[in-house]
Amino acid sequence: MHMADALVAPAVAATMYVCSGGAAGFSVKKVRLESDPKKIPVMGVMGAFVFAAQMINFTIPGTGSSGHLCGGMMLTALLGPYAAFLTMIGVLLIQCLLFADGGLLALGCNIWNMAFYGCFLGYFLFWRPMMKKGMSRGKIVGASILGCVVTLQLGAFSVALETLASGITDLPFSVFVATMQPIHLAIGLVEGLITAAVLLFVYEARPEMLSCSEERAKSRFSFKKTIAILGIAALVIGGAVSLAASSNPDGLEWSMERLTGSTELENDGTGAHAAAEEIQEKTALLPDYGFKNSDSTFGTSFSGIAGSAVVLVVCVGACYAFRFFKKKKS
Repeated sequence: MHMADALVAPAVAATMYVCSGGAAGFSVKKVRLESDPKKIPVMGVMGAFVFAAQMINFTIPGTGSSGHLCGGMMLTALLGPYAAFLTMIGVLLIQCLLFADGGLLALGCNIWNMAFYGCFLGYFLFWRPMMKKGMSRGKIVGASILGCVVTLQLGAFSVALETLASGITDLPFSVFVATMQPIHLAIGLVEGLITAAVLLFVYEARPEMLSCSEERAKSRFSFKKTIAILGIAALVIGGAVSLAASSNPDGLEWSMERLTGSTELENDGTGAHAAAEEIQEKTALLPDYGFKNSDSTFGTSFSGIAGSAVVLVVCVGACYAFRFFKKKKS
């Protein structure tokens, strides 16, 4: 559901940068009040995991469309809303700059649509209330599915609102919404099941890693081993499983194709659009998750592994640069 620059007007892009930046600033303030240094490796490893998982487009049967994980609900269940939101920003920033996945001008929109709802509404509307009186496998599955479905619906609706405000006449609002919402309902259901599977693994392996967990039962694995397993999974998904990703257009591209006959729209090539495109051309070393001017599958594998590693370094590095999760002095 990464929006391209052609879908947003500069004024809308600027507004969404302000909204996403405000949420990011508030999140930085909140995480600096926490005193849990163990969140630092979790942010890095789970950021890498979400990056790799987003490379796996799964087919939506009978539609000709595909979908991929957003990851906000998964991260918020492990890190809480504020650290999860900052981790998602790291993922989306690397995707945008290094892989040209999502426009630079539209980055504020993509952060809001794909990270804000999943991390904040997913946590405060679903995860925390459902775990308030104790955690169980059933509650984890229920919160995962409900959270992913509802927050992805909100994200898809926001895309339509942003194109409406941008005056994109090729995508009439009512028809665009009627096309976007059903396909993202199906995508949200699949994401909910994937999210539930990952969180159930953590619940079995190291339940205290989950937000709102009050489990005192003996863990199956140590913290380091659980982190190592998730890290290895990220490398395997990014380096190998990504090769089996569906080639069908994702929900946004599919919706655009049904309305316009194309999965892409052309921007005006001037002003802010031109400047953003020029910057991305310089920073995108692996455009579309591959080597430039090459269709080699090795490029996809390299992109999955390298991208996961870069996200991990960025997330962990930001924690130390901004002095997140410092131990409180006794």
